[in-house]
This record gives sequence, C-alpha cells and structure tokens, in this order.
Amino acid sequence: MIIINFKKYKTGKEAVKLAKTCEKYKAICAVLPEDVPIVSREVKTPVYYQYIKDKVPYKKAKGTLLNHSDHPISNKTIKRRLKIAKKAGLKTVVCCTNTKRAKEIDKMKPDYIAVEPKELIGGKISVSKARPELIEHTVKAVKTKVLCGAGINTRQDIKTALKLGAKGVLVASAVAKAKQPAKKLAELTKDLNKR
Repeated sequence: MIIINFKKYKTGKEAVKLAKTCEKYKAICAVLPEDVPIVSREVKTPVYYQYIKDKVPYKKAKGTLLNHSDHPISNKTIKRRLKIAKKAGLKTVVCCTNTKRAKEIDKMKPDYIAVEPKELIGGKISVSKARPELIEHTVKAVKTKVLCGAGINTRQDIKTALKLGAKGVLVASAVAKAKQPAKKLAELTKDLNKR
C-alpha cells in the first residue's frame, strides 16, 4: 500500500493530473478536502481526505488521514473523528510520531496507524534508514496495521519498511514535488504491485 499525500503541493487541476498518475501505479491519493470531489470524479484509484473535521462533506472518498503533522489533533478529537469517518464508511489512517503514541491510538481501533517521526518529514533520509527500530517496535506494540512515512524517497526505503513489518508507506514530497512524478512513482512502485 502506498499513499501519496499531495499536501498543498498539488491542488485543483494539478491534483487531478497527479491523481491520474497515481492511478496508473495503483497508489492511493490523499488530497485537500476541497479537492476530493473533483479528484474522485476523475479517477478510480482510492481518494482519501488529508483530514476531516466534524463532518464528511463528500461521500465518494474512500478514506482519510487523521492527526498528520500538518493537522495535529488531540486524542479526544481523534476518537470523535474516527467515529465520523467510520460512520461515513471511510478507511482511517491515524498518524503519530512514536511507539508510545501508537499504543494510545491502537486502543481507538483505526484501520491503520502511520508512524512518521516529525524530524524526518520532507527530508532525504527515510524513517526506514534513520529509525528502523521505530517501525519494528511499533509493529510489535500494536494490533493495528502499521504504515510508515517521513523521508521515503526510494524503492529501497519502501522495501526496508515492508521487511520491518510495515504494511505500506506514506509519501509526499518525493512524488508531489517531483519534476517527473510518473517516473518517480514508477521507480517507487516497481515490484510492489506484484505482491
């Protein structure tokens, strides 16, 4: 599983264009809430909200990120928004920065927990290189499926994360800011979709 978080790098028509590229490589798109309607009309690949508030305005999305470092929220708010998301039929990916926090979130029963050390987000060194033990410890500490993100830039970063027990990755700047997103996605997903 690979989720491309568009952040604010790609919006509107540019988000649609990148989503079509993601579709070709079987990647999930996490887009700004205002872009969900236009993007989900144009592609068949799953479209996730980057975040939701206290209602889900557009029903064609397939999931949502919650508590991403760009939109941190309290445990109380995570619980409330998980209920809202589940009621709307959305898959849920709750982000956190460490294993301790992952254990707290695990009790809330999201579909996935994404562990992303804040200091590595947007960088060139991946969590699977810099902090492999974080992925391993989190996978062992929780019952929920674990994804990882932060600095994921290469196919090897993804392969290492999967070997450590992660079920997938979140990628943002490596694809959304790439001059040739299709080339980058082809590189990242090579061999992954054969699993």
